[in-house]
Amino acid sequence: MDFKQIQELIKIINKSNIGEISIEDKEFKITIRQKEEHITQVVPAVSQPVQSFAPPSSVPPTHEKPRAAAETKADNLITIKSPMIGTFYRRSSPDKPLFVEVGDEVTPGMVVCIIEAMKLFNEIESEISGRVVKVLVDDASPVEYDQPLFLVEPN
Repeated sequence: MDFKQIQELIKIINKSNIGEISIEDKEFKITIRQKEEHITQVVPAVSQPVQSFAPPSSVPPTHEKPRAAAETKADNLITIKSPMIGTFYRRSSPDKPLFVEVGDEVTPGMVVCIIEAMKLFNEIESEISGRVVKVLVDDASPVEYDQPLFLVEPN
């Protein structure tokens, strides 16, 4: 398979609903995956727990207003999710600084963490610009595919 055939295959995959294709021959193996938009999705699960705690009648009205503000604020947050299964690391090595902390500004292409899978260290980049509001995973913790890692308030 030459380079032009690979390019044509990529174009066909991008135009279709196929998520992934693998082709294996005696001389080579190629896997093509469509880029997923899961990193820029708003997570409704973040606002649902806030809503479930707001209705109790024993809470004075003065406490309900800040929660309502928190609900609207949580609605505009964007989640950066794990694109793979592995171990989540917030820094490249124990003696290096964190990639991002709460309050830091992120831009598209900026490395926010590393996920180690099968002895390969994969840099995870932000696809959005904004301010990190919350880190949802502890350093050196296992993560699942599509697991929320960071909450970002978009610019």
